Amino acid sequence: MKEIKAFVRPNKVNEIVQHLKDAGFENMTISTAEGTGKFQDDKAFVSQKFSITDSPTAKIEMVVAKEKINTVINIISEYGKTLNPGDGLIYVSDVEKVYRVKTGLENGF
Repeated sequence: MKEIKAFVRPNKVNEIVQHLKDAGFENMTISTAEGTGKFQDDKAFVSQKFSITDSPTAKIEMVVAKEKINTVINIISEYGKTLNPGDGLIYVSDVEKVYRVKTGLENGF
């Protein structure tokens, strides 16, 4: 199993999620975030919560089978891009084990 964390522009999330669902990826976590980096958006603002952030972003997190990674990356890249700097990043990590909270038992995917 692999974990995908994608940081994308907030205005692209709905389209990305719809295409992921259409491709059969139903389970994901989506959250709003703030970040800072080399790129500074013209619409960036200094956060009222954190003094060092300057750009709103959204994070999509999901765990998928190793064989499905390229499909997910292609969907996020295709529907998340604007061809401008600051479109985001996608991280892929190994998942060693998954446990159900309700039972504490290892979940076999």
